[in-house]
Amino acid sequence: MGKNQNNKPNQQSKQEFIFQKKNYMFMFIGIAFIVLGFILMSGGGSDDPNVFNDDIFNFRRIRLAPTLVLIGLGIEVYAILLNPHKKKK
Repeated sequence: MGKNQNNKPNQQSKQEFIFQKKNYMFMFIGIAFIVLGFILMSGGGSDDPNVFNDDIFNFRRIRLAPTLVLIGLGIEVYAILLNPHKKKK
């Protein structure tokens, strides 16, 4: 009664990772896009709080950096949803 017959010694469970190498590659690419976007977004402030600096409204901080962050997030979603086990017919 104390023995569990479902755990037989000759049955070995094959453990498999959820993500494969291709998934991780896309994840690292997405993280790189996000980090690059945040780096490009930084800076542009003024040392003197009484002086306004127009550099915070340039193309790099308003358009390019947020676009890179959104592209990186899209790549992350793709990396999570990518199924490397799916075979093409």
